[in-house]
Amino acid sequence: MKRLAAAASIVLLCSGALNGASAEERNPFESDEDAIRIGGSLFAGRCADCHGPDAMGKLGPDLTRRWVRGETDESAFRIVRNGVPGSSMPPSSAPDNELWAIVAYLRSISVLPPLETTGDSRIGRALFEKDCAGCHQVHGQGGALGPDLSSVGATRSREALTIALREPSAAVALGFRAVKFRAGGELVEGVVKGEDAFSLQVVTVDGELRAFRKRELADIARNERSLMPVFDESRLSDAALEDLLAYLGTLRGAQPNP
Repeated sequence: MKRLAAAASIVLLCSGALNGASAEERNPFESDEDAIRIGGSLFAGRCADCHGPDAMGKLGPDLTRRWVRGETDESAFRIVRNGVPGSSMPPSSAPDNELWAIVAYLRSISVLPPLETTGDSRIGRALFEKDCAGCHQVHGQGGALGPDLSSVGATRSREALTIALREPSAAVALGFRAVKFRAGGELVEGVVKGEDAFSLQVVTVDGELRAFRKRELADIARNERSLMPVFDESRLSDAALEDLLAYLGTLRGAQPNP
């Protein structure tokens, strides 16, 4: 098992997905299939004896319903890192990247019930295609500036989806943080997809993935606020919100939505 953990750490570090991630940041491995697979192996070796091979509980509690209750990757990370005082759940000294991978795996198998709403998914789909598809993909169709939403109905609660629409800057995940700078005479705006000491990889507001040498950039301005517009009541009525939630609730996996 120590050999597995060491191999997992090497793979995760070499993937470049994690650059100094900590418990204060969003999960850098969300939707990363390689990290999720490694997280599943780590879970099987370290956690399954107590939580069951399917994470649905044994000596320890069911872990697949944390996200149904509106809890977050960050809260799961902190529990795995710090343990639960007064219980049999010990703290972990494993590297951050291994813990994030385990959390990403648990999210990937979490069971969210069908979203309850009074809305009409057909109207919601039309709203999505009009206002959201320019930045978000569903089953390979749409923009690349925002997260892929193909399975959002299975991984996000109604509350989380509502907050994401009404308050998009409440939590901005790694890989979607805004940046603006000048490259030569060009003003570039987009979200940071990757970065090291010498280069910056950005998906621009036009949906194009581009790489830049930092030494050639000027006036770099980072913004912790999301580029996603705020869909408050003046822009999206409560009735329209229900319709959009109804459509998002149908997006539960790889099979194309009819």
